Amino acid sequence: CLLLSAGLNSVLTLLFDRTYTFFSMNWLDGLLLGGLVMRRVFYAVRLFLGLVSAVSDTVLVVALSRKYGKRLATYAVAMLCLTSGCFFASTSFLPSSFSMYAISLSSGLLLFEKYAMAVAVSVVGVILGWPFSILAFLPVVIYSLVKRFKQAFISGAVTSIFILGLSILVDYYYYERWTSSVLNLLIYNVLGGGESHLYGTEGPLFYIRNGFNNFNFCFILAILFVAIYPVIKRKHDRDLLVVISPMYIWLAFMSLQPHKEERFLYPIYPLICVSASAVIENIPELFREKYSSRESLLVTITKYLRPVILGIILCASHSRTFALINGYSAPLEVYKLLDHQDDAGPGSVLCVGSEWHRYPSSFFVPDYISEVRWIDDGFRGLLPFPFNSTLGGTAASPPYFNNKNQASEEQYLKNIETCTFLVELQLSRPYVYRGSDLSTWEAIAVLPYLDRELSPAKYRSFFIPHMWQDKNVFGKYVVLRRVPK
Repeated sequence: CLLLSAGLNSVLTLLFDRTYTFFSMNWLDGLLLGGLVMRRVFYAVRLFLGLVSAVSDTVLVVALSRKYGKRLATYAVAMLCLTSGCFFASTSFLPSSFSMYAISLSSGLLLFEKYAMAVAVSVVGVILGWPFSILAFLPVVIYSLVKRFKQAFISGAVTSIFILGLSILVDYYYYERWTSSVLNLLIYNVLGGGESHLYGTEGPLFYIRNGFNNFNFCFILAILFVAIYPVIKRKHDRDLLVVISPMYIWLAFMSLQPHKEERFLYPIYPLICVSASAVIENIPELFREKYSSRESLLVTITKYLRPVILGIILCASHSRTFALINGYSAPLEVYKLLDHQDDAGPGSVLCVGSEWHRYPSSFFVPDYISEVRWIDDGFRGLLPFPFNSTLGGTAASPPYFNNKNQASEEQYLKNIETCTFLVELQLSRPYVYRGSDLSTWEAIAVLPYLDRELSPAKYRSFFIPHMWQDKNVFGKYVVLRRVPK
């Protein structure tokens, strides 16, 4: 069922650098949900992923509570539940989200002094999740080996052999050849196999800006952890530093990569919350005299400021979440309206141009639409193709794929006249849209979509009632239907 959710082949099949084990882990979930309407399966899977995230975060929070006290744990759970970044990352069906679950779980197990289990979870997060996240797991693994070398090493070795063997067997079933997807992924990316710049590049400060958008002042406080660590270590042992250190390692490593995406930062999202919580809890310690037992007025004031700071962070987080939902939810909502156009008849074709990257999956396409096709709007990267079982199923290496991520001539629909429906984002730009031709197309659904280029950053990033609507500029996210001749 989850394999069907992709509904598309990609270049990754050709390169054999994605393991099907990650999908196959959810086979039971798919069987249980198989009787549901497709769109309900989409949301049910997300609910299931949210549950997995909640369980892993619970282990981390309970460990923090038992080791460092209820106050730090309370701050952490509030941020894990309510910050905008965690809200969206926790239910995303992505390898980076799976690594995030593993980071939370392994960090909690380390604080429980379950070092062998922490290493085992780290191995699972790397092999079945995202191999590059090994950098984020290194501090936990190394520290566990230092503490309990024999148990941790055996646990890591046995888990690695088992998971790698399982991955190879599952991939053999789908690819019909012996291959290690994990090894292929590392070789392909380390040796520069693909031109990822085709999908966009960003400057070194991208993740700093992105981190503030998703965590606001929580992100700033999290970064300050290392600066005030001499004060924090008066109350907390070095285990907390080990748990939080992957945040700095991962942030530095990912900032050096030219191609950046928000999802790449998902693995360290829980650590951002823990780091900020530790800083907030220890703010009074900054003003406490080291050798004095008396509590100054400033220390008392800062104690009462802690819940105020947390409240500001959570309010700003809600504001960010509302801004995203109200400004960018059109791609999910507009496809639902296709359900009411079934009079178009079976065999209808849905065409998508520059909005290919916001296509929400085939779960949102009704049965009467036979295929979804891309229109050439100038993008020169490789796009997914409809799954073609006649070429050999999952074991095929379709000739229209390449290992450079470069566009294939076959990925675009040549004859646009065959399009029954067209999805388009219309912004205030000095060029003509296909949907502007009213003799050819009629709009059947129009929803507002925030125009980020024409909207001021301070108003578009956070939802402020009245000001958000008045200060921002909105385009139209439309579904068009071909006018019968």
